[in-house]
Amino acid sequence: MWLQTLRKNRIVKNAGWIIGGKLANRLLAFLVGILTARYLGPANYGLINYATAYITFFSSLCTLGINSVIVKNFVDHPDQEGETIGTTLLLQAVSSLLSAVMIVGIVSMIDKGEPLTITVVALSSVGLLFQIFDTLNYWFQSRLESKYSAFASLISYAVVSVYRIVLLMNGKSVEWFALASALDHIVLAVFLMIAYLKNGGAKFMISRSKAKELLHYSSSFIISGLMVSIYACTDKLMLKQMLGEASVGYYSLASSVSVSWAFVLSAIIDSLYPEIVQSHSKNRQYYERRNRQLYAIVFYVALFISGIICLFAEPIVEILYGNSYLPAVQPIRIVVWYTAFSYLGVARNAWIVCENQQRYLKYLYIGAAVINIILNLIFIPLCGASGAAAASLITQISTTMLLPAAIRHLRPNAKLMLDAIFLRDVLPDKTKKRGGQ
Repeated sequence: MWLQTLRKNRIVKNAGWIIGGKLANRLLAFLVGILTARYLGPANYGLINYATAYITFFSSLCTLGINSVIVKNFVDHPDQEGETIGTTLLLQAVSSLLSAVMIVGIVSMIDKGEPLTITVVALSSVGLLFQIFDTLNYWFQSRLESKYSAFASLISYAVVSVYRIVLLMNGKSVEWFALASALDHIVLAVFLMIAYLKNGGAKFMISRSKAKELLHYSSSFIISGLMVSIYACTDKLMLKQMLGEASVGYYSLASSVSVSWAFVLSAIIDSLYPEIVQSHSKNRQYYERRNRQLYAIVFYVALFISGIICLFAEPIVEILYGNSYLPAVQPIRIVVWYTAFSYLGVARNAWIVCENQQRYLKYLYIGAAVINIILNLIFIPLCGASGAAAASLITQISTTMLLPAAIRHLRPNAKLMLDAIFLRDVLPDKTKKRGGQ
């Protein structure tokens, strides 16, 4: 019993470090983001987010889907940590370099004759080369020692925040702001590496067999991640081509405000992920209840906060960002409900990995990508940024709840989510034996 209590205390402490670190980071990013958005204006702010859409789109290719399975690999093979990390870094470094080259090439063709756009996108893509060190964050996660990655992340956010404030004070152009995300990843990589070495991290090694193993389990996540990127970024890319940078600015602001607090959900999911993975083979009843509990927490916390944001959307935008961003109010009131379903999908990854159902994700997300493109083609010409918001919301509901119900092997998870939403079997039944709890 005392071992179980100790384990739960470690989980709570780990969650506390994750949430505390992300809270500090998000507060810094939120405050500096407000100043940056006001300074740049809708058009330049939209241009920065247009570049970010390309980076997000290619991130799934850069990570090769390994981030979705690496925690389980650490848990299953603790004696191969150095091999796992070293091999992952090499694979992701190669894919990140190729992705950065592809991004610049694509933008040079699509936005030919817009040198500012090409420059901003090229500068933003530099961050992809250093994003690979996020692998170390998953190592700390698997050991329930997220305080180290929280410190590293806080330092990187502080450095980038100071950088942006200096740019604001000196009236620098939008190109300088495009370098901010790259600087964030560089600083984070340095401090994650320092923390890794100081905590006795294993020496990095490269193994062909480990590469094959990781890619075997992550291959489905590559395709699904790419499909997720399509429907996560299509709206901004299409808004830019159809209506211009300002519309991207309004929609990006709406999305940013809607998920400004969602790091809490991410921290809860990250903290419970290792426990769910470890309980899978030990106690099925506890494992399923833990999944339902995670889904219930994510869904109802998201609904509560989203309702508050929806109600006060106009004063939030007017006070924080200024009258020039008021066209973002209606998109906020639509897209804010996206968060609940989006993070249910994130929480589902633990179940997907444990049940080895990765192969079905590609069908799920291909359908979502097609739905999103069609909806954006219909709604953007009619409603602009609000149309993109509606397309995103409908797509996310379909991806999380509707499409999985149509795939036989994913229906058990869809049932777990419905049970969680209706609070069925979420709390432990104290009249029964508690088994391994």
